[in-house]
Amino acid sequence: NTHLMPPELLFISFKHLNRVFVLLVLHKRYGMQKIVITGGSGLVGSHLTDMLLSRGHEVVHLGRKSRSSRVKSYSWDIHRGIIDPEALLGATHIIHLALAGVANHRWTDAYKKEIYDSRILSTRLLYEAIKKQPDSRLQKFISASAIGIYGNHTPPYTTEDAPHEANFLAHVCSDWEKEAIRFEDLNVPVAIIRIGVVLAREGGVVKEVSKPVNAYVGAVLGDGQQATSWIHIHDLCRIFLRALEDDSFTGAWNGVAPAPVSHADLTLLLAKALKQPIWLPNVPRFAMKLLFGEMHTMLLAHQHISAQKLVNAGFRFRFETAADALADLCSHTN
Repeated sequence: NTHLMPPELLFISFKHLNRVFVLLVLHKRYGMQKIVITGGSGLVGSHLTDMLLSRGHEVVHLGRKSRSSRVKSYSWDIHRGIIDPEALLGATHIIHLALAGVANHRWTDAYKKEIYDSRILSTRLLYEAIKKQPDSRLQKFISASAIGIYGNHTPPYTTEDAPHEANFLAHVCSDWEKEAIRFEDLNVPVAIIRIGVVLAREGGVVKEVSKPVNAYVGAVLGDGQQATSWIHIHDLCRIFLRALEDDSFTGAWNGVAPAPVSHADLTLLLAKALKQPIWLPNVPRFAMKLLFGEMHTMLLAHQHISAQKLVNAGFRFRFETAADALADLCSHTN
């Protein structure tokens, strides 16, 4: 009898019923989904897992090691071509995020091979595993890619139909996408999200740049005029969610916000959000090359990428400006 319940319990009761109602509506609209996320424990994967669980989806992770976590986790070995057979059973969607980070190590020949293999061999292994399933339920394959496919110096507002470049990262992304598109041979629709610079407080640019800025040794890289096409991690996960729930969302999509900024502006905006000064001179290109080797070309890349295709499809960004995105992220750390 609700009129005998304390007000706070009554509120909790209605809040719980409202959540149950939302989940029932989602289940009726989309059915029971089993979503496999490779790299689910990573920066994007963990955020995306939270978002999918909140919408009532079943989520499992696939990674190098089977880990105990809030979702079931399975292991695979892409170099040996081994994958836990239970991981993909009944899977309706695969979101492929697993890869070796391009900024984690200096680009030795061995690590460049790891960057390449982690993308191409893993996608190929998933394809072969689904191909062998006689009763596969897979409805869509959603793969990450990167705006590096357009090269290190793009024209303003580069769109998805722009030609691919021939440098190392562009070559990796191009071959990666070719492997993903093979799923269409199995009558599985494919969506590819070409991710820009991800802004998140737990990792990536914000975390790495915040360290020197907070230590009063932050500096702009190069001349600072190189364009940075960024995206807040919340909006990026919403793009993946749109790819999952919208049947018409196929092909390549730029996972960037509508307003690219210069590297100098991004650095200064971050410093402002952290309430710290930037007083050191810019780090010159030759010093970047000495410090990072070939990887310096990626760190100084000028990538001015368009989000117009997403906007035209009705996607509404929660964070349209870098200032708003950084203010949001840094407000949780201060």
